Amino acid sequence: MQNVIEFEPSHPDRIHWNTIFFVAAFHIVAIAALFTFSWQNLTAAFITWWVAGSWGIGLCYHRLLTHRGFTVPRWLMRIMATCATLAIQAGPIAWVTTHRIHHAFTDMERDPHSPRNGTYWSHIGWIFSGTAQVHSEATRQRYSPDLVKDKYLCFLDNYYYLTPIVVGLGLFLIGGWTMVVWAIIFRTVLGWHFTWLVNSATHLWGSRRFETRDDSRNNALVAALTFGEGWHNNHHAYPRSAKHGLTWFEFDVNWVQLQILEKLGLAKNVYAYDIATESEAPKELRVAA
Repeated sequence: MQNVIEFEPSHPDRIHWNTIFFVAAFHIVAIAALFTFSWQNLTAAFITWWVAGSWGIGLCYHRLLTHRGFTVPRWLMRIMATCATLAIQAGPIAWVTTHRIHHAFTDMERDPHSPRNGTYWSHIGWIFSGTAQVHSEATRQRYSPDLVKDKYLCFLDNYYYLTPIVVGLGLFLIGGWTMVVWAIIFRTVLGWHFTWLVNSATHLWGSRRFETRDDSRNNALVAALTFGEGWHNNHHAYPRSAKHGLTWFEFDVNWVQLQILEKLGLAKNVYAYDIATESEAPKELRVAA
């Protein structure tokens, strides 16, 4: 891609105090989960973690919206995008724009969160200053032109915080404030760090199947915590492939769920890299070939 610098806000030293406040507050309140355990709270936290982290961030924001590794009906895409906002990791357009820039400049100067700028920066520091995920309209138009045309995704991008509020109110009615702490606050904090490990740990530790131009690595622990997103070297070698785990021992929960959607006829045009044939085309095209 061409130079992105002209499309970025010229505020490299800007501090995002609102982000610092809310991230710090969530971490502090999450400590209460250590003193309010119940199996009901744990179950609620697990379900919301799965919905937000797997169906939302991994399948929708990442493999569907960012890389177009498969297609689903618009109604299902919008439901999945709504699930992603439960993770409180920004709206779909901001998230996708950031990740597409990451792939365009992976581990280079303009990478939003490269460990080459420090492990702390790649894990969490990048969201507190500089551009973070606050992109100019020109940058959004350049990197996410397909998304800015969807009015519902634009709504989610502006009001992504409404989903956890609505779900939180429902959880309060079901299980009281301790369930909210577990399934919204504590679960969100864990989800943040699990996702940030993909930015930091999988560019520092792990194995490399492919000699990519970046530092991406396959990390089994991160894959286990992110429903398969930790097979990062595989992903950077073949970004459009919706299949990240390429062998039987690289378990990819998101890929398993996508296969179910495909069998149900809800997912089509699924790009899946085949390590044996070195093919990345959708199944329909591979069969035709």
